[in-house]
Amino acid sequence: MVNGLWRRLVTWQGDHGRKGLPWQGSRDPYRVWLSEVMLQQTQVATVLDYFARFLERFPDVTVLAEAPLDEVLGLWSGLGYYSRARNLHRCAQSVVQQHGGVFPGTAAELAQLPGIGPSTAAAVAAFCFDERAAILDGNVKRVLARVLAFPGDVGTLAAQRELWAHATTLLPGKADAAEMPRYTQALMDLGATVCLARNPVCGRCPLRADCRAWQKGTPTAYPVKTKRLTRSTQSLWLLWARHADGSVWLVRRPETGIWAGLYALPAFDSDEALRAAVPTAEDAALAERPAFKHVLTHRDLHLHPVVWSVNGARKPVVGDGRWFAAAEWRSLGLPAPIRRLLEAG
Repeated sequence: MVNGLWRRLVTWQGDHGRKGLPWQGSRDPYRVWLSEVMLQQTQVATVLDYFARFLERFPDVTVLAEAPLDEVLGLWSGLGYYSRARNLHRCAQSVVQQHGGVFPGTAAELAQLPGIGPSTAAAVAAFCFDERAAILDGNVKRVLARVLAFPGDVGTLAAQRELWAHATTLLPGKADAAEMPRYTQALMDLGATVCLARNPVCGRCPLRADCRAWQKGTPTAYPVKTKRLTRSTQSLWLLWARHADGSVWLVRRPETGIWAGLYALPAFDSDEALRAAVPTAEDAALAERPAFKHVLTHRDLHLHPVVWSVNGARKPVVGDGRWFAAAEWRSLGLPAPIRRLLEAG
């Protein structure tokens, strides 16, 4: 086990770590929790604007809990992984209803809230309450797996539990619990800026002398991942019904699958299925737009927009939806490619 790792990390963070991020230095569990959820699988540069807008509209957990879910999804639109926004809303409601609007003060209690995993719970507890709780997000897994030359497949639960035990052993001692916020930030910073996935900058790493992966000359061999995710492809035809007054027809997506619970254009598995949903007399009003690809984490979507120009009365189109004026749909939770399509006109 690496001795004194935490001291070197704390010193390094003070000299070289990231400074000035809007959630850094905060002891407010709401702000820390919000930033941790937003930063899951999302770059800091992307999160900054969303974090500011969320705080402006939802300055505390009570305001967030009382807001309509559609408004929360609307502000989240474009950030991706929309289950995070739904869990964020559920968690806020739970904090208000079960804890009087005050976040619990331990990682164990925080982890019982909806949508808060053990690593997020540990981060909030460490940053806000100086609890000796180990985080294990993607960046930290990589740092620790390399320092320890950890042989286990981090995609398995057994290996994650073992790595978590190592992470707990490396924490500052009880007498130094006040260093937990800076130590936790240092691990995050090291993984984000030095111990990179593909091109680690080992020459700048404060742990290089003790890093077993570096000593072996194989830092990028860790963390070990034996299972490779396979990508799939899917083609969807989008019925873009536009009324002469500028409104569009949108439906709410099912609660499972892609774009779960968001508003979107009606989607079909084929051009034939789309045209079958449109009255035959309206065929001449259909105009195909260029298809484009939208990349999800494990799937490539090939999207084929078909515009239906509707005049006269605004009648129901297809699916369980309704007509939305531009001022309305802009505030909805929309999948990123649908929003870009509508905004481009």
